[in-house]
Amino acid sequence: MPVSKVYETSIDRLSILEPDGTFDESLGKGVIPDGDAVKLYEHIMLCRKFDEIAFKLQRSGRMGTYPENRGQEATSLGAAYALESKDWLVTCYRENAGLFWRGLPMEKILLHWMGDERGNQIDSELRVTPLAIPIGTQMLHAVGLAWAYKYQDSSSVSCTFFGDGATSEGDFHEAMNFAANLDIPTLFFCQNNGWAISVPTSIQCSADVLAQRAVAYGMKTIQVDGNDIFAVVKAVRDAAAYMRETSKPAFIEATTYRLGDHTTADDARRYRDAEEVEEWQGRDPVIRLRKYLEQRDLWNQSKQDEMEARAEKTVAEVVKNAEGIEPPVTEDMFDSMYASIPENLKTQRRTLRTSSLGQDPSQLPVRDTART
Repeated sequence: MPVSKVYETSIDRLSILEPDGTFDESLGKGVIPDGDAVKLYEHIMLCRKFDEIAFKLQRSGRMGTYPENRGQEATSLGAAYALESKDWLVTCYRENAGLFWRGLPMEKILLHWMGDERGNQIDSELRVTPLAIPIGTQMLHAVGLAWAYKYQDSSSVSCTFFGDGATSEGDFHEAMNFAANLDIPTLFFCQNNGWAISVPTSIQCSADVLAQRAVAYGMKTIQVDGNDIFAVVKAVRDAAAYMRETSKPAFIEATTYRLGDHTTADDARRYRDAEEVEEWQGRDPVIRLRKYLEQRDLWNQSKQDEMEARAEKTVAEVVKNAEGIEPPVTEDMFDSMYASIPENLKTQRRTLRTSSLGQDPSQLPVRDTART
């Protein structure tokens, strides 16, 4: 029996706005109106100021470990801009720009990293989930959300963000398999920043491009320049339209780069070459978007100075609000876990002792200092 080819494919890469400001009119016309492009640029710069201050809060001991978002803002922001308010954003921990665009108060992110559970209490109308620190677990939640809305005959879709390292986790493959086999409209958005903490993508994944993993599940996929907000917006918008029409999942691999350390507990100088960082600084999404605006007389240094002053004032007020809130109490960890607290946790909450499990509650001491 002769050998025959049973399958063949290719993966496209989308790029519209180059690092030098060159813009592909044939692909990019109408993707982002000029007025919105200005707003998106101002939003990224506000997020940069937030990042800068959050880093200083950690270094001064006023906040716990913090992961800088610098360099990756165009991915989550482009997705949040392209999707509808009825769609879910299921994030990990480097998507501040998209979360803030959707309407999440900035104080929530600071409170989260300060260890305050109130930072994870999010208005359900925003349709965003709390930050997910375990690698990859949020993808299963995104599939579950989209599946639930599909049962309700809703046109809502979910979009979940994760890094290149997360594609090696079992949760990733389980979520992909569920979504692909059950036709669940979830957008898997891989932010490939080249490093799974200190392990380069070339070591943690043997495929030439991570988008190949979507092909294995029969998903529609594309690779985009993740530092090009126009390409991100177009790719997400096209994927969302496809998912609403077919009720099938889609996959985007966005090549990007974190310009800072993995977190404030990391020192990327130990494993990344300075030349690599410098090369990617030239591809910064902020720099290229500003070039685009300046070439169209939509931005100048005077506007930049005014915007930076506003951003500094805004973030200062955010910090004041986050640090000025009444301090959290131990019981918050119980109150924020379930809508209705199970009896065994009620006992633990009253006694603040794990040894109280299985004991007669009436015979246990009460240490309830909860907020009234």
